[in-house]
Amino acid sequence: MVQRNPAPSDLEPIERASRDELQALQLQRMQWSLKHAYDNVPHYRAAFDAAGVHPDDLRSLADLAKFPFTTKKELRDNYPFGLFAVPQDRVVRVHASSGTTGKPTVVGYTQNDIDTWANVVARSIRAAGGRRGDMVHISYGYGLFTGGLGAHYGAERLGCTVIPMSGGQTEKQVQLIQDFKPSIIMVTPSYMLNIVEEYQRQGLDPAASSLKVGIFGAEPWTDAMRAEIEQRAGIDAVDIYGLSEVMGPGVASECIESKDGPVIWEDHFYPEIIDPETGEVLPDGEEGELVFTSLSKEALPIIRYRTRDLTRLLPPTSRAMRRIGKITGRSDDMLIIRGVNVFPTQIEELICKMPKLSPQYQLVVTRDGHLDKLDVLAELRVDTPTSEVDSLARELEHRIKTNVGVSTKVKLLPANGIERTLTGKARRVVDQRPKN
Repeated sequence: MVQRNPAPSDLEPIERASRDELQALQLQRMQWSLKHAYDNVPHYRAAFDAAGVHPDDLRSLADLAKFPFTTKKELRDNYPFGLFAVPQDRVVRVHASSGTTGKPTVVGYTQNDIDTWANVVARSIRAAGGRRGDMVHISYGYGLFTGGLGAHYGAERLGCTVIPMSGGQTEKQVQLIQDFKPSIIMVTPSYMLNIVEEYQRQGLDPAASSLKVGIFGAEPWTDAMRAEIEQRAGIDAVDIYGLSEVMGPGVASECIESKDGPVIWEDHFYPEIIDPETGEVLPDGEEGELVFTSLSKEALPIIRYRTRDLTRLLPPTSRAMRRIGKITGRSDDMLIIRGVNVFPTQIEELICKMPKLSPQYQLVVTRDGHLDKLDVLAELRVDTPTSEVDSLARELEHRIKTNVGVSTKVKLLPANGIERTLTGKARRVVDQRPKN
């Protein structure tokens, strides 16, 4: 492994700013963002008015706690473009992620938003050791998912050569890495281990490849997985964090010289940690739910967005901005399966649309090698012929793949075949993945 520590001249001034300088910029941008949302988004005007607050009430960063939260429900209720704060002709791109009611969560970007996004991803790649002229192999999915294009534009902004491979075709991934000799790969950590295993299946040594750095995100991963990837692939593995509602990948990213948690690019995204039960803002260092307010987004300003990720804010080290610790869990019931957000209620909705199935179900999450696997157990209604089991299972698998975007194995059980708890309720999620 070869680490490329940045020279001071490689950093933007804001990355070396004093806390006072950074907070002054945050306050200025936060005041603009709140006013932009209030003036141009009916939902925010109504929500602020209902809470008895106005953008003019923000006189310090601490005053943000007076303003209401935003959740996925607000994005769903305003589907598709109700939270946009600019006219449609200023929206140059739309991305979307899966929602809990069959409709995706839609986000939009002006040209300035795209430029900001490219800049923070470029900053993230540079923090990971990337430099102009490096070749970057991108294995995140392209399309409505923000991963592929977010990484792509950031790598180009830094001056890198991009290989837009996208996901899948593992044999071809290995072939192109061998032939093109990129120095950086951007991919989910679990799929990186699949690539490593494909190398070994072909009789090749993954640690002898051209890759020097892996920038991994889109799913939680542990320090144990980092150590395994680094040892088997012979690379430096760094963590990148983001979510489409806030921007996409590049909201925060680790620095290769410290690898001590993703640095939040606080000049564009203001973090808070709250008690998930009470909504109270917690001091830095205490674990709670991560909340973000956008400071510069034009098309879709996001105010106090509840990410549901459980973590804590850590003091600055390699940069002037705070870091987030490892994500320890979720404050809701969302699962992340191979980089896809899956809510049990999404599966429930699809099952309930099939009259020959009962509404009872159970999701069993396991790990197949290094990739997460989702099995769906559902129940037949009493009067459903057993001769239809196979066709009904295939139909539900198809519906889940089409509507949720994840492959599953469906097993249909007789009526009352799913175990209930003592209270009579079904246990909806059985997570059998290793805890470390």
